[in-house]
Amino acid sequence: MKRVAVAVVAGLFCLALAMPVCTAQDAAAKPSLVERLGFAKDAKVLILNGDDFGMNHATNDGTIKALKSGGLTSATVMMPCGWNVEALKWAKAHPQASIGVHTTLTSEWGGYKWGPCLGVGGVPSLCTPEGYMWDDVVMVYGSATIEDVEKEIRTQLNRAIASGVDITHFDSHMGTMQYNPIYHELYLKLAKEYKMPCRMAGHDIMDKAGGGFLIDEADAMGVLHPEVLYMNGPDSIEGTAAYFKDLLSKLEPGKVSELYIHCAVPSEEIFSTTGSAKRRIADTDFFSDPNTVKFMDEQGIQRISYRELRELQRTGKPIPRATYGWEEKDKEKGK
Repeated sequence: MKRVAVAVVAGLFCLALAMPVCTAQDAAAKPSLVERLGFAKDAKVLILNGDDFGMNHATNDGTIKALKSGGLTSATVMMPCGWNVEALKWAKAHPQASIGVHTTLTSEWGGYKWGPCLGVGGVPSLCTPEGYMWDDVVMVYGSATIEDVEKEIRTQLNRAIASGVDITHFDSHMGTMQYNPIYHELYLKLAKEYKMPCRMAGHDIMDKAGGGFLIDEADAMGVLHPEVLYMNGPDSIEGTAAYFKDLLSKLEPGKVSELYIHCAVPSEEIFSTTGSAKRRIADTDFFSDPNTVKFMDEQGIQRISYRELRELQRTGKPIPRATYGWEEKDKEKGK
């Protein structure tokens, strides 16, 4: 499950566009984010998000399984995908779940495609000649207009909100809204306007890519975000448990971290969709295991969702601690 940190460091942030970096001298005297959330200053605070909710039925089943277990605390829905209807219906029936929008500008799978919510007629620069979204991030940057991008992302957010789900946050599928400064500035503008937190990489990644100023910009705008983002994964299926246990045991104290995975259950559908099916199933199994939740508790990890960040961003006050994971009532099973 190799992620795209290499692409970030490779320079999709243009150094020439870098703005003056705000000084951190005043920040040292202010309470840290973990303290503002109501934790001790050395607490290990972790958001666990399931990306690609709504991509297909197997992904939905896997995401729901991990959310129910408490191994995940949040998930984000891909609004251009047809299975978003099932995901949002479930989310509306389970308001205790923290559900956001996985803003989507690419359609990367060879045999399974989707187009934008606004269609090729509404945002033509986001589409291939066949009317689907582009296969990769570079093609988006080379073809799309920022006006079409904003129209489509607003539509995805608005449709999710209109579904009746209490949308708590948003992030970016394949990082498209984050690896170009112009896109990232739009990303932050929307986060401020919609009064929602969003996923961001930390200074450990952003500074190397010349994008550290964007963190300072988000902070100045009052947009909350994780301070550490884990973007890599196990090298083998067999090494899944060892990899994640090592990562979890080494979380940075005093910071809000995010770890995201992609979920699925075994099915012909998921194997037909993606070559990463085994990785998705293994990650789901690990984070759905009650022993994983127990391990996190033993490590002193404070699990939160993006709802805590959203409420702090909107009100300036922490909310009471939430419990993650629940047992379905008999009448709810299968919904």
